[in-house]
Order: sequence, then structure tokens, then C-alpha cells
Amino acid sequence: MNLNYTPTERIRVDGPVDRIKYITTVCNHKKVLDLGCYDETARIKECSGNYLFEEISVVAAHHVGVDNSVLIPDKGVFFGKHTYILKGDIYELGNIDFGNIEFDVIIAGELIEHLPDTLRFFTTLKDLFPGKRLICTTPNATSFSNMVLSFVNRESAHKDHLQVYSLKTLNTLCNLSHFQEWKIIPYHVRFTEMIMQASSGKKQMVKMSQTLINGIEKLFPMTAGGYIIDIVL
Repeated sequence: MNLNYTPTERIRVDGPVDRIKYITTVCNHKKVLDLGCYDETARIKECSGNYLFEEISVVAAHHVGVDNSVLIPDKGVFFGKHTYILKGDIYELGNIDFGNIEFDVIIAGELIEHLPDTLRFFTTLKDLFPGKRLICTTPNATSFSNMVLSFVNRESAHKDHLQVYSLKTLNTLCNLSHFQEWKIIPYHVRFTEMIMQASSGKKQMVKMSQTLINGIEKLFPMTAGGYIIDIVL
């Protein structure tokens, strides 16, 4: 993406997509390395169609996760011969034994906002998996839902978030990482956890709010809930 980084430049942005559908389409029949995938804060979404690890496992030929969660035993978590999560440090992937698997796709779903050094993470992946495809997703610093919350002195952010990225800062990271090519695509906000946890009376109100915000995101893509960065390492 060629940007001048002036405050008033117009940026050409594609319309928002569904995050889960985009990722699973890329992973279909592929050997997938899924980083930071355990997501112990959102396991409520299992069997809902919105738990990313589960949805990738349905379509991937081989699905290997890496996560350092304290809930993962040292031997890892195995869901089947071709689907499992290994305990490990994503900054030290070179020290993990993946056997003879040559991965086609690396996924980092809602991960980089948790990292103290995203540039190091990107350059590590580039060194280890040159030419492979990396799909990275992260919340958007200029999302409509958070802008609205700010007017009533509120903010939606997980307690472990260390960063929040905009389209331009993501593009800067890709430039500094010297990736071969990349594109940045907005994705629609989803209130899955709120809907699942809401009382029957509030559930419909949350669904209506999501539909309204998704409509605004279509009109103004840079207010979308987050971004997908589709990268050739």
C-alpha cells in the first residue's frame, strides 16, 4: 500500500469482510501454523461458528497451534492426529520441533495487540518462513464501536492488550519488516460473546446494535472493527 502519510490524503480501502470466513477460506486444505491460538479468554465461543481455532480445524489438512498459555500442559493439547496445540514461545519458534511439516499458511489471529514487540515478531516469521503466507488480524484503533463508547467515557479493550493499530501504523510495520507484498482489509465487528452472555431481553438489542454498526462499517470502511493483514513473507 503506497501512502504519503499526510493527514488529509485519501486512502483506498476495500469494504469490510467476515474475519472467520476470510481466514478459513485461506486455510482450506492447507497445512496451517496457528500462533497464539488457544484464546482462553474466549472459549465460550466454542461450537458457535466463531471460535477461530475450531473453524480452521474443520477445513485445514493439518492444523498446528502454538501458545504459551498456562492452561496448556507441557506435552500440548491434542484434538486428533492432524489437529493439536503445542506449548511454546512465538518469539522462539525456531526451537519448536514441528517434525517434517512444511506449513503453507501462518495465522496470527487477534495476537499482535498483545505483543510487546510486533516488529520483532514479524521479522522472526520472515526469517523462518520466507515466501509463505501470513494472515494477521487485529482490532482497529479507529473503529466506530470504540469511538462511540469514548463519548460516554468507555473503551472496549482486553486487559492484556498492549497496542492498538490503525491502517497506517500496520502499513508502517509491513514496510519496516520488508515483506514481499501485503494488503490490509477491514473486517466487521462481532459481538459474539456479548450476545451469548446477554439475557434474553438484551440479546436482541445487542444483535440489532451489531447490525447497525456493520452497516456503518460498510459505508465507512476505516471505522471497521479490525483489520486483516494478508502478507507474503
